[in-house]
Amino acid sequence: MKERTAKFGIGEVVRHKSFPFRGVVFDVDPEFTNTDEWWNAIPKEVRPSKDQPFYHLLAENAETEYVAYVSEQNLVHDDSEEPLRNPQIQQIFEMEDAGHYKPKLNFAH
Repeated sequence: MKERTAKFGIGEVVRHKSFPFRGVVFDVDPEFTNTDEWWNAIPKEVRPSKDQPFYHLLAENAETEYVAYVSEQNLVHDDSEEPLRNPQIQQIFEMEDAGHYKPKLNFAH
């Protein structure tokens, strides 16, 4: 079994390389763990490899807030320092510094 190190950590603010959304990482899978249906819905020409970390994000774009599941190859660190507005962030995290949140100590899943 290949050892993997995630590029982004819990609480880090990231943005998608190709699509206009950003979010905060709240969980990391060492490799793809979503459904085959989800996987096959991605057009083949842009479908990422399953053999890389995938990130669960409290995400947002200009119109809405949502949860996203994104491959590492499609994410970069977001250094805009703009605050995120997804209301779930305040339930799980507190601001540590620009671009990073830390989990609240009293948060229970």
